Amino acid sequence: MDGWGGYNGLVDIGYGHFRVDHSKDKFVRGKAHINGIEGFWGYAKVRLVRFRGMHKQTFLLHLKETEFRFNLRQQNIGRLILKLCRENPLS
Repeated sequence: MDGWGGYNGLVDIGYGHFRVDHSKDKFVRGKAHINGIEGFWGYAKVRLVRFRGMHKQTFLLHLKETEFRFNLRQQNIGRLILKLCRENPLS
């Protein structure tokens, strides 16, 4: 993850992260890559702009759904959700 100070708050809400020091011409360290977080926010912006605004109370739910979709974007999400519903019925 980028060394920018704006990411400091991620630790406070439970996200572990690594820093990449751009001043030393580092852009990748192991699995830590600056394109990961930038890719997510680009994906989130495109997805969330479709709603043309939302209530503050539902924003985190929309963001978590976006995170779910981003992390599983290589899979068939419809089949995955169906499988989860079958394995965890409401009744």
